Amino acid sequence: MKSNIKTKLNENIKDLALKEGADFYGVADLTSARDFIRDQGGDEVASYPLAISLGIRIMDSIVDQLPHRQERKVAVNYRHHGYDIINRRLDLLASRVSSLIQNEGFHALPLPASERYDDERICAVLSHKLAARLAGHGWIGKSCLLVTPKFGPRVRWITILTDAPLEVTGRVMDEHCGECTECVDICPVSAFTGVHFKEDDPREVRYDARKCEKYLEDGEEWAVCGLCVYVCPHGRDKGIINENRERE
Repeated sequence: MKSNIKTKLNENIKDLALKEGADFYGVADLTSARDFIRDQGGDEVASYPLAISLGIRIMDSIVDQLPHRQERKVAVNYRHHGYDIINRRLDLLASRVSSLIQNEGFHALPLPASERYDDERICAVLSHKLAARLAGHGWIGKSCLLVTPKFGPRVRWITILTDAPLEVTGRVMDEHCGECTECVDICPVSAFTGVHFKEDDPREVRYDARKCEKYLEDGEEWAVCGLCVYVCPHGRDKGIINENRERE
């Protein structure tokens, strides 16, 4: 009976998420990252055993215009439709899913899609990319973005922490960046070092977040960047990983 209830709950949550517009749905076991999560977000955040990771794909028609981001119309459209609107959709989606979980008698803590709580470390209460990686959506690239096999880093993420008895999805993927350094080379402020992701390394080994922040602050009010999102071959050349796997 308990198994049937768990299966039904899984199905209901996933169906709701996909119906409400999620392109990615996954469940991560946070056990292996508990110390890291506690250090960043505190005991309450670290007390949840699972995370639901939801993603919405950014429109290619908007991302592909980013080489012309100095034009105000391109920058404004990227910030509005490629960032603000998708983040709003993610927040509403997480709220709906969290209400469903709560109504089933379990705890759910939706985290904002894009809200910083620590200005010193320039970070949110929990890394959505961490949850997405543990849910099996992709790997951390040299740009410190979550890279998916289908759409590269052209996805925005949100996380719901929960104690609901959900089935963990997928597995942590191997990195498929290889010797590629396109995101490192295109960065206008050289914010990336090109070092491959390792779980125990601090973010600073790979990425200087303050360089990104200063670059945007020094620009126009409507300035954007996103070149690392644009240039990744896994986003521009759709299906590159699947094609390679088929050859193997």
